[in-house]
Amino acid sequence: MIRPALLAALTLTVGLNAGHAALAETLEIPGPEGPLQGELLLPEAAQSGVVIVPGSGPIDRDGRFSTGRGAQTYRLLAEALAAEGVASLRIDKRGLFGSKAAIADPEAVTVEAYAEDAVGWARVLAGRLGRECVWLAGHSEGGLVSLAAASGGAEGICGLVLLAAPGRRLSVILREQLARQPQAKPYEAEMERILSTLERGERVDVDSLSLVLRQPWRDSIQAFLINLFAKDPVLLARDYAGPVLVIQGERDVQITTVDATALSGAAPGAELRMFPQMTHMLKDDVAGEPYATYEDPSLPITAGLAETIAEFIR
Repeated sequence: MIRPALLAALTLTVGLNAGHAALAETLEIPGPEGPLQGELLLPEAAQSGVVIVPGSGPIDRDGRFSTGRGAQTYRLLAEALAAEGVASLRIDKRGLFGSKAAIADPEAVTVEAYAEDAVGWARVLAGRLGRECVWLAGHSEGGLVSLAAASGGAEGICGLVLLAAPGRRLSVILREQLARQPQAKPYEAEMERILSTLERGERVDVDSLSLVLRQPWRDSIQAFLINLFAKDPVLLARDYAGPVLVIQGERDVQITTVDATALSGAAPGAELRMFPQMTHMLKDDVAGEPYATYEDPSLPITAGLAETIAEFIR
């Protein structure tokens, strides 16, 4: 059993909009080379809990990028769940932010490694609640990580909440996203060569690429991308018989209803909930401002989202 270490001598009591109070603690668990760090939000008399598994890239436990900017979706979701009486742990990925010491190179990771960390955090949260299991709530790429953790038969997982999670291989989804970007058009053939090579499990010679493509497809990230592109979410979902809630926004331009339908159709215990105005960042679309929900922390998460999750996991 992994035991959490409390970093701060004092814990904080956070007031929530619904009049509830929650205890906030920064926790650590062992990582491969140093500690992993996460933030517990524990409302009074909580009976259930979720580990919020973050999406792709250098994003922190709150939903901010390395620049400090970001929608803070994970913090807002945790607070909304606490108002519903649901405890949460939101986590920094190994090698990044509070988990920086866990691994020297944050790009030397795999989906399996992230899944191992999520399972470790689930054990911690279950222990704090005195429960046999808690839920994994994976957002975007974090949904794939959560599927990998659960389909592997890990103990301590009650079920999954898949938030804007891929229902197809991420290389397929990435092709669609690139096809919608006019600036990518001149490099279409080159990027197809990159994707096809990585899908075969082979590395790309970075020096053979156009200068503008060398950083995003750098050699240091290719091993992770090969591992990532090999994962089929539908096959993982079929292997998991536990309860699954698939949540999808109809204004999401990164992950679509095609993915949500594929996931909900594959997982034996799945239910699907659609939110007509919700974007990929779990916030309602702002007309005429396509990036507002990605950047503005003052925008709330979509109304009814936390309530839907809380009702399902109860």
